[in-house]
Amino acid sequence: MPRLPRAIATLSTVALAAAIGSVAASAQQPKTIRVAMHGDVRTLDPVWTTQVIATIHGNMIYDQLFNLDAKLEPQPQMVETWTVSDDRKTYVFTLREGLKFHDGSPVRSIDAIASFRRWAARRNAGKLLLDFTDSINALDDRRIEWKLNQPYGLVLDTLAQTGTGFVMREKEAKTDPFQQVQEVVGSGPFLFKRDEWVPGSKTVYVKNPNYIPRKEPASGHAGGKTVKVDRVEFLWMADPQTAQSALINGEIDYLENPQIDFLPMLESTPGVKLINHAAHGTMGQIVLNHLHPPFNNVKARQAMLSLINIPDYLNTVVADKKLQKLCYSYFGCGTPMETDAGAEPQKAAPDYKRAEQLFKEAGYKGEPITILHATDHQTINPANQVMIQQMRKAGFLKLDAQAMDWGAVVARRAKKDPPAQGGWNIFLTTAPVLGLSNPVTHSWIGMSCEKANVGWPCNAEFEEVRKSWGLARTIEDRKKIAVDLSKRLYAEVPYVSFGQWVNPVAYREDRISGVLAVPSVPPMWNIEKK
Repeated sequence: MPRLPRAIATLSTVALAAAIGSVAASAQQPKTIRVAMHGDVRTLDPVWTTQVIATIHGNMIYDQLFNLDAKLEPQPQMVETWTVSDDRKTYVFTLREGLKFHDGSPVRSIDAIASFRRWAARRNAGKLLLDFTDSINALDDRRIEWKLNQPYGLVLDTLAQTGTGFVMREKEAKTDPFQQVQEVVGSGPFLFKRDEWVPGSKTVYVKNPNYIPRKEPASGHAGGKTVKVDRVEFLWMADPQTAQSALINGEIDYLENPQIDFLPMLESTPGVKLINHAAHGTMGQIVLNHLHPPFNNVKARQAMLSLINIPDYLNTVVADKKLQKLCYSYFGCGTPMETDAGAEPQKAAPDYKRAEQLFKEAGYKGEPITILHATDHQTINPANQVMIQQMRKAGFLKLDAQAMDWGAVVARRAKKDPPAQGGWNIFLTTAPVLGLSNPVTHSWIGMSCEKANVGWPCNAEFEEVRKSWGLARTIEDRKKIAVDLSKRLYAEVPYVSFGQWVNPVAYREDRISGVLAVPSVPPMWNIEKK
């Protein structure tokens, strides 16, 4: 075999070494998923706020006792086994062996109990479960005894709702639920990288090497939470067009909330796939502050039903008719409890004379109505513009629309001060239909006064009827109670809905696989980087 000239041999050796070095360097690069979510992670405590992005953050770093699978049925997560007494009043839960927090300390029963109690102080479903609870005790480090004062059929359903008692260390879980937890020590499949957290830009998570996933296949939020990448980056892109372009150009791998107008473009882009869960859907909400005039008077809240025309919102926010749903059910449309009982005032055409009369009966005399207008949210911003236009068209309302980003809205909506002192009268938000479909877990209809969700509706009689829904034994009985609840909701108007729609997620199927179709909070486990 002839010998190669020395120069060629040297070049070949250099090229080979470079190629080997390139492969080695590539192998050492962390497998990273780059994700654009609908909001920026600014709050690290998913209990302190109902903000969905905070729940998504919590879902990354914390685990919980039960979770919902793809069929929306409760399955054990941190729990290994459980028993129920014959009278259905005593549950004993046993935690899985080897569960650890991110600092290496073991997860104990007292951590899970303290975490649930903190969550329950802020969520109506938790408060209701506590109403039926006699005691929750740690029998030992792994066993929890939960005693009820009467049989309650929604124990597992409540514990399986996403975000229910994200298990924190007892130390953090004993923090006042109305104060934010500052130290983030999780129990779940990802570690939060506080040193790389840049609010307004980027939130970073890395694989937790000590997390032990369940052996079952991943299903919804249940099953094995197996992390198959090294790193996940949530990148905040306030401009929807920028986010769509980043996905099309391959700069990101996953887009949680693509703008409806861009869906045809994304569908036609090679390598991009759109998916949505069968139960996926979103409802828009105009939240009214019940603490201060004018909406502390029910007449003013009822007047809003005569001002709001739902089709205007849907045609603005979700122009694609296939994705719209003209829905007048407080429990969402396409759900077992769907009912529009009592919705006649909202179904009718806008009636400005009726609205004006009701505002007068409420004592309104032209005072400014403070609206928190999130200008950086692709759904809430245009919906706000529609609402302001509809309210101004009535001709008798004085509006004080204050522009701010969504993070500022979330911070300010928690204030109970009068609007003139930094409070508010109205803000808009959205919520997954799945969370609204159950009258017990529906956090926005709870009317427990000062303990209610922001807006603070107050009606003890309504709360008693809501409890009866949780105690009902048959689906037929629950549907009857749902009709009663709907009529009461339209009479009290805790908030006004502005429609229901579906918004798929989009991702680069040529770069990642294993994406789970989930109706609300997207999980990042089970995803592989190709």
